[in-house]
Amino acid sequence: MTTDRDIRAEAHQLVDELPVDAGWDTLMYEIYVRHAVELGLADADAGRTVDHDIAMARIRARIQRTF
Repeated sequence: MTTDRDIRAEAHQLVDELPVDAGWDTLMYEIYVRHAVELGLADADAGRTVDHDIAMARIRARIQRTF
């Protein structure tokens, strides 16, 4: 997904909020989570959602096919 906004200030804030002993893995995890949440919110804003009951039925059906 491409973006036209400048994320540098947000990236600096994310890094500033990390614990002092954070490593690269922690930073990458925080970036991944933030990106995943932003994608989810964009999907919700665009109406790309599924009702909870439908989602649960799909999950149950997939589990049943696995066993």
